[in-house]
Amino acid sequence: MRSFVLLSGLFLFLGLFSCSRAEPRILYGYIEKVYYPGTVRPEERYSFFILTEDDDGMENLSELYLYHDREGLRWLMDSGDWVLYEEDGKTWIGSRNIVNYAGAPLPRGQYRAVLVNKAGEKTERNFTFDAPADSPHPYPLFSVINDTYRIDSRYPVNNLICYDEQGNAVQTITMTEIEGNIGELRLSNSIRSAALWAEDPEYRISALTEVVAVR
Repeated sequence: MRSFVLLSGLFLFLGLFSCSRAEPRILYGYIEKVYYPGTVRPEERYSFFILTEDDDGMENLSELYLYHDREGLRWLMDSGDWVLYEEDGKTWIGSRNIVNYAGAPLPRGQYRAVLVNKAGEKTERNFTFDAPADSPHPYPLFSVINDTYRIDSRYPVNNLICYDEQGNAVQTITMTEIEGNIGELRLSNSIRSAALWAEDPEYRISALTEVVAVR
């Protein structure tokens, strides 16, 4: 009887331990093309993020890989390198610094994301990147003259990213008017400069303008 109790306890312990080793899950993934100010023309960069879940918590995640199998491309991000951001209570992880060899555009088509946790368990998910080679919108502009701001953008979503004196992003404002007085934006007292972040969610394309002084 004692042996049976001991064995039952052992099986229960092993069962609990195995439950804590659940593999991570990738719910969704995307690549976004972002245009940044350049010396001659806007520069293209790429962001890659996944929406993930892990029963043991985000701290249990270890490595994230991105593959384009047809072209033999691979990118690796570990937990010390990737960026985390929250949106609607959900946590995304990834990188805003995905680049191809010699600055070449990323190939279109199917990509494969592989997520690995600290126990070595992994999961993967395929998704497609098919952004147009050229943006359907002209590069946006943001200017401030005599306390009056002006936005020139054909992107459907426009946000003002506001920075303090040290260059930290401290406030984001969704813009609904293309022109107005800076005072109407109710900027935080610490803000000294701002840039426009324009987005087209349909094509997964964004553009960031030059940073300009607002005070």
